[in-house]
Amino acid sequence: MQKAGEYKSGFVAVIGRPNVGKSTLVNSLVGQKIAIMSDKPQTTRNRILCVLTLDDAQILFIDTPGIHKPKHRLGEYMVQAAETTLREVDVILFVVDATAEKGAGEQYILERLAKVATPVILVVNKVDQIPKPQVLPIIDQYARSRDFAAVVPISALQKVNLDRLLDEVKKHLAPGPKYYPDDMVTDQPERLIIAELIREKALHLTREEIPHAIAVDIEEIVKRPNGDLYIRAVIYVERDSQKGIIIGAGGNMLKEIGRLARVDIENLLGSKSYLDLWVKVKRDWRNRESVLRSLGYE
Repeated sequence: MQKAGEYKSGFVAVIGRPNVGKSTLVNSLVGQKIAIMSDKPQTTRNRILCVLTLDDAQILFIDTPGIHKPKHRLGEYMVQAAETTLREVDVILFVVDATAEKGAGEQYILERLAKVATPVILVVNKVDQIPKPQVLPIIDQYARSRDFAAVVPISALQKVNLDRLLDEVKKHLAPGPKYYPDDMVTDQPERLIIAELIREKALHLTREEIPHAIAVDIEEIVKRPNGDLYIRAVIYVERDSQKGIIIGAGGNMLKEIGRLARVDIENLLGSKSYLDLWVKVKRDWRNRESVLRSLGYE
């Protein structure tokens, strides 16, 4: 029996098909930009642990890659990372997009959820973008597929109904300790977050197939005597034509990627930063296991 005032803690997986707002939700919940956001599908590639410390609970959110049918080794890694998470957590948040029709992607995830005993909360995101009378039929459609522990309509971007979502999550957490210090918001190393922020800007500024062929590796971070940071990073692509697009005419695209990324990096680290960006070709890197490992996709 839960005692009044007893501290709780636990792990929460955030799953859903690509581009339903999982990373936006996690960032909004923890109050800081940790997971990168983009309107391009399959933006998140690694499991990212984000820590929310409250007065009565510490909730460890795992932002997973979108579950999708993989087309290359990187895609297989991403789906495996997401599906493994389902067996390791206390609660699952199944995030769906209120503005999109329920389709094969959602059905694929529901079939995998049927194999786990973990409580699943249905999170209907982007309800601010549709008329209110349309929300209930969407909920009914999903509720016919399985019994959910709870159903919570939200807007992750506008931070609508997030308190209620947290209350539902806490109902399924056991008494437990704080796993991380109060001021810690992620277990990800700075290098990985910086690399992801750079990749986010490249995703935002490029088009079509180029984003999926982008990887970023931080080669060096040096703190200068005046406290500023020097960061050298390499953006990898798969073809020479992609390299030309990332660099842009007169280097303008690469400069803009660096300018936008530097703003987020300085906000994250609290230090003025100099970003030295390079672009290199690694042919077919998404299908080369040795390259995937070197870029942190274990």
